[in-house]
Amino acid sequence: MALKQTSAPATEPVTLEEIKLHLRVDTEDEDDWLTARITAARVFCEEFQRRGFITQTWELWLDRWPDKGYIEIPLPPLQSVTSVKYYDTDDTEATFSPDCYFVDSKSESGRIGLNYGEVWPSTTLRPMNGICVTFKAGYGDADDVPESVKQAMLLLIAHWYENRETVISSGAMPKEMPFSVEALLWQDRIF
Repeated sequence: MALKQTSAPATEPVTLEEIKLHLRVDTEDEDDWLTARITAARVFCEEFQRRGFITQTWELWLDRWPDKGYIEIPLPPLQSVTSVKYYDTDDTEATFSPDCYFVDSKSESGRIGLNYGEVWPSTTLRPMNGICVTFKAGYGDADDVPESVKQAMLLLIAHWYENRETVISSGAMPKEMPFSVEALLWQDRIF
């Protein structure tokens, strides 16, 4: 399995103004630095929770059709499936008809399930990455992202702002993430 992002989020869950208010920063001296940290914090939090926050498009590449009757789609919440394409041993692309499957966007993680009486295509697939599922993931826009995630991002950016290098807590163990950030992110983490 491989994941490839083809369309990044158009916005971020928190704005530069929100982080500056949180940090009580009045100048524009570090706007570029803070803006970069907003994106870094989103990516960090998305990877920790194994979710997508703002609408984004991904490709899920699989080597073969599943033995079960569904394909699990990572990075919930799943918004939609754009296409399911597959490639034969000659690299000829074909599209699996949407009439043959049902998109379950309610479950976490989302799934593509075979409709009753349908089967996966019997075409011999190329040895690797023979199936490509293109899908949209994320809560929607910034207003749809849970407040706990936004708060975790604000706390993480504030931590990075105050500690521009690895922080050594008790002993010699580096502290990568404040406990408060981790506690907020664990609430909706996908396993």
